[in-house]
Amino acid sequence: MAESYRRSRWTNGLFVVPYLSVFVTLLVFPLAWGIWLSLNKVDLFGGERFIGLKNYARVLSDPVFGQAVKNTVIFVGVSVPTLVVLGLFLALALNKTTKGSSFLRGLFFASSILSVTIVTLIWRIVFIPSDGLIALIFEFFGWQPIGFLSTKGWALFSVGVATVWWCIGLPMMLFLAALQQIPKDLYEAAALDNASRWRVLTRITLPSIKSTIMLVAVIQVVMQFQLFGQAQLMTNGGPAGSSRPIVMYIYEVGFLRWDIGMGAAASQVLFLIILCAAMLQYWISTRKEEVDA
Repeated sequence: MAESYRRSRWTNGLFVVPYLSVFVTLLVFPLAWGIWLSLNKVDLFGGERFIGLKNYARVLSDPVFGQAVKNTVIFVGVSVPTLVVLGLFLALALNKTTKGSSFLRGLFFASSILSVTIVTLIWRIVFIPSDGLIALIFEFFGWQPIGFLSTKGWALFSVGVATVWWCIGLPMMLFLAALQQIPKDLYEAAALDNASRWRVLTRITLPSIKSTIMLVAVIQVVMQFQLFGQAQLMTNGGPAGSSRPIVMYIYEVGFLRWDIGMGAAASQVLFLIILCAAMLQYWISTRKEEVDA
């Protein structure tokens, strides 16, 4: 009986083998291989030579990498709160069962299914200095035109605007799904108590979806730290590297300079930054829950 029970438990374990195979092949092995490459001097034509942590020292002492980290942190620090707040606002505004709300949900989500090439083409037309949409608006009001894609400060801002427009659909839909799970009787009880809209929002709605808010924030942090296509196609990292993100730096080092070891080291640094940011957010949220309890 005991032997049959142990055999059945081993048999049940076979059900997770397909998942574990894919997980190890697509995640664990590339991660381990990337760490190994970061410890070697290697180019695209092979010829590995173990050099320890020298690639990490080269990356961390490179001022171009420092500027890329600064650009990426600023981009994530501005774009993630914007996506969370704007996504929540849209979800609250469109959490209705009317035809107009359904149409607007589809309209706002439609941008998420576009490729990065289409998104950047649209926004290049909007920001183009001479005949773009923004230039025409500035001309109408008699304002001095701004080179949004060729001016320091404005270039990263322009990439951020395009990114928010492109990515707003997913946070909005996640918030909508969470809002529709809140029991209706809570709102009915609040209405009987003549609670104000602000009190309903802060005492019922937001506490009920706080786990979704944290989920959206973590997803967006991970996504926005991997900024590449928009910056590559809209500004090519310029001017003077003011809109170059970390992933573009990794691409340039690995595939333009062919220094695979240094590119792998920069990739591991980016992985650690994303991991620390996600864990910090999780720690802050769980600590706040403990304090509230």
